[in-house]
Amino acid sequence: APPPTRSSQETIFPIFELAPSHLVGIRNAKMASTARHEKEMQRKAEKTFEETDDPLEKLRAACLARGASGIKGLGRTFRIMDDDGNKQLNFDEFAKGLRDYGVMLEKSQVKQLFQDIDQDNSGSISFDEFLVNLRPPMSKNRKKLVDLAFAKLDRTHDGEITVDDLKGVYDVKHHPKYISGDYTEDQVYKEFLDSFDTPGEGDGIVTQEEWFNYYSGVSASIDEDCYFDLMMRKSWKL
Repeated sequence: APPPTRSSQETIFPIFELAPSHLVGIRNAKMASTARHEKEMQRKAEKTFEETDDPLEKLRAACLARGASGIKGLGRTFRIMDDDGNKQLNFDEFAKGLRDYGVMLEKSQVKQLFQDIDQDNSGSISFDEFLVNLRPPMSKNRKKLVDLAFAKLDRTHDGEITVDDLKGVYDVKHHPKYISGDYTEDQVYKEFLDSFDTPGEGDGIVTQEEWFNYYSGVSASIDEDCYFDLMMRKSWKL
C-alpha cells in the first residue's frame, strides 16, 4: 500500500505581504499554482515509494507523499523524542520515531537504513545529519535563495525566526483577519510562523533547520529552476 498521506492547509509558498505591494492581487493565483506542484510531487512520491527498494529513497518518498512539510514533520518527531537533547537516536528510538510519524517500512528496511547511517557502528545516529541526507537534492542556486530568505527574516541573527524578527518586516495591514479585527498583530505573526510547523505543534519559532527541511520539500515539488527562483524572489522580495 502507498504511504499514508494527510491533507494540509499549508501553502507551499506562504506569500504574505511583507510590505504594501502588487502581491496582494496575485496571491491567490500563485497559491493555486504551487498547490498543483505539490499534488504532482505527492503523486510522484507515492509511485516512487511503491517502485524503489532503496530504504532511504523509500523513506524520502514516504515523507514527500505527505507534502512539502513531510520531512520537516519527521524532524519534529525526532526532536520530541530526544529527551536529553543530545540529538542522537538508538535503533529502537529511530524505529519508534518512524512508526509514530506513520511511515510504514518493513522492519528489515528500517534496520538496513539505520545501519547505513550508523557508519561507525556506534549504535546511535545523529538525526540532524540523517535529515540532511534525507532532504531531496537542491541546486546551489536554490540553497542560496533559501538562505537569503531566512537571513532577511532573521533580523536578530540568532538562527531563529520569531515574532520579534517579523515586526517591521512583515506588514500585517493587508491580512484579511487583521482587517476584520479577528486577529491581533501578534496573532497574524503567529499564524505565519505556524505555517512552517507541523500542524498542531507550532511553537512560534522557526529554526534554520526547520526552514531548510520545509523548503527541501518545496524544491522537490518544482522541477523548473526559473519558477523556483521567481517564486522565492516574489514571495520574500529578494
